[in-house]
Amino acid sequence: MIITVALLLLTPCSMEAAAEPIHFENDILPILGRHGCNSSGCHGKAEGQGGFKLSVLGSDPEADLAAIIKEGRGRRVVPSAPDESLLLRKASGRVAHGGGVKLQAGAEDYATVRSWINAGAPMGSPDAPKVVSIRVVPESGVMAPGAGQTLKVMARFSDNREKDVTRHARFQSNAEAVAAVDATGLVRTLETPGEAAVMAGYLGEVAVFRVMVPRPGKVAAGAVPFLNEIDRLVDAKLARLNIAPSGLCGDSEFLRRVHIDLCGVLPTPAAARKFLADTRPDKRVRLVDELLQRPEHADLWAMRWADLLRVDREALGHQQASLYHGWIRSAVAGNMPLDRFAKSIVASDGPPTEVGPANFLKVLSKPGDAASAVSQVFLGVRITCAECHHHPFDKWRQSDYHGMAAHFTASAVSHPRTRKVVHPHPLGAEMPTERPKEEPRVLLAEWMATPGNPYFSRNLANRIWAWMTGRGIVEPVDDFRATNPPVNPELLDFLALRLEESRFDARSLIRLVAASRVYQASAAPNETNKLDERNFSRSYLRRPEAEVTLDIICQALGVGEKFQGSPLAERATQVWDSKARHEFLKKFGRPSRVTACECERTKDPSVAQVLSLLNSSLVHDKLSHDGGTVARLAEASGNDARLVEDLYMVFLSRQPTPAESASGRDYLSGRGRSRRAAAEDLAWALLNSGEFLFNH
Repeated sequence: MIITVALLLLTPCSMEAAAEPIHFENDILPILGRHGCNSSGCHGKAEGQGGFKLSVLGSDPEADLAAIIKEGRGRRVVPSAPDESLLLRKASGRVAHGGGVKLQAGAEDYATVRSWINAGAPMGSPDAPKVVSIRVVPESGVMAPGAGQTLKVMARFSDNREKDVTRHARFQSNAEAVAAVDATGLVRTLETPGEAAVMAGYLGEVAVFRVMVPRPGKVAAGAVPFLNEIDRLVDAKLARLNIAPSGLCGDSEFLRRVHIDLCGVLPTPAAARKFLADTRPDKRVRLVDELLQRPEHADLWAMRWADLLRVDREALGHQQASLYHGWIRSAVAGNMPLDRFAKSIVASDGPPTEVGPANFLKVLSKPGDAASAVSQVFLGVRITCAECHHHPFDKWRQSDYHGMAAHFTASAVSHPRTRKVVHPHPLGAEMPTERPKEEPRVLLAEWMATPGNPYFSRNLANRIWAWMTGRGIVEPVDDFRATNPPVNPELLDFLALRLEESRFDARSLIRLVAASRVYQASAAPNETNKLDERNFSRSYLRRPEAEVTLDIICQALGVGEKFQGSPLAERATQVWDSKARHEFLKKFGRPSRVTACECERTKDPSVAQVLSLLNSSLVHDKLSHDGGTVARLAEASGNDARLVEDLYMVFLSRQPTPAESASGRDYLSGRGRSRRAAAEDLAWALLNSGEFLFNH
């Protein structure tokens, strides 16, 4: 009888605790993670918070246990009186806590932590099973706007056991305008059609639930024709979303768009008139081929690579930075295959004073910095977080980071936590048992360019796509991870395969993209795609780079710009020195090239930019210049209608509409101002229009 009563008094929780002792890593760290205690915004930040520091998301359990039981003068845990432990008093709000109440007294998480403290706050058995992966149930779904879906997170342990860990998982959506998720894992869709990836994280492991939210109704199939396989793949995704793509843009739009994307210049009025009068059906393809051969193409695309490859005068010196940039430009001009381009940089050999690509490893002299830059530029993967802790949104651990870093030093690299030697090995590969006899950088370069590499060709295809459309299939373009999936995986795989099949011929891929209806689509939205900003259902308005913006202003106004330290440069895209002072370029987001991230270049509009265009001497001096475009056209154009037409062709590469022509003529013939002054005003208005300042 006594035994029966005792058994009845045992609660399910106490029975589980008796059968399975509380384990710090498996049971306590998930609680700290679930309540944000070890996040980078709280005690997980580099310097900790309030004198208490934890590793980010529990990446270093040993250090966390030491911080809890040994630091804080031993007040954080009091096994003899668990409720008096500072860890519980602060978390429950009984003592002032900057993070607020995290654990309600008497709640299950509070009880678990209390029991652990009562047991002496042990680490737990080193033989206890560890979490090896997690999965989300369901993995994907199609949901109507305004619908809900509760997610379940299952963790698999090293003993092959699975456990529901939803209550202690953390959730995050990558597209909250499409689908939001709360702390319990409840996903709710909004009214915006599209797709979202909802990340679930638990003890350093991540998994994704992909949700598609189609637009209500159906769209007619085949309303807009395919020009190549790109269109078929994009339209297949749009059909699932019930979104109809916009039709083809007009010739003047395409002409201007492709000039800016490929060369960073405007078409001349003569070239525009010739193209618009051309009746050949393949004239757009012919134009792309012509632009790819122009020196301006090499200037622009070399500038884009120079941003990523850190052509930095302050780090390299004038002579070597110039040499480095010259090599990059020559590689682009000669259409060097991208695999050879990458190999030449990663495995460069020789003195930086003589070998241009060797300057990459001079500016990135620390092995970890070189590893991070190579991963980000050539693989599209950000591993910098993993230097100190497990990446919070990806699978990369410290061993992956230091395995990449080991390629860039002859010295032994040790894991900072275990102190064990880490031999060179690429991302996702098994670490060899000994350091390879071959030069590790050469092996890394060969691994990168191997057909089928899961990162290299997909990253390069994504960058080229983004440089042409303004948005990557993976966005940000250098942030490939399971929790940031491509919006169209089939499209990305197709482009990567075509790049490999062409032996990494960048121009071949550029031609393919430019020949697609997707690239040639109108920027005008229809009723079905006006909310779509991710699936390439239309052309998205985008502001050109700072240098291109300045160049097209100078080109349109017919007055060049002088650049500090670059007396021979005629255009800003030719200036290799990102540190050369220029107020306009600074305001419009030119990067300083101190990182390998695309994000260093900003394209966000600002008040300073607007004021610069409206009032700056740079614009007004060129507008009123006696040798400039406006003065020349005002004198040469015999009548007002022709002057209006000429100005529209210069600035917008198109004829004015009848209404625009009439309005322009009325303004030019108005009293109280000279014809030239009126022409300057009209040119100023065109220059400040969205049609001029944005590529569309």
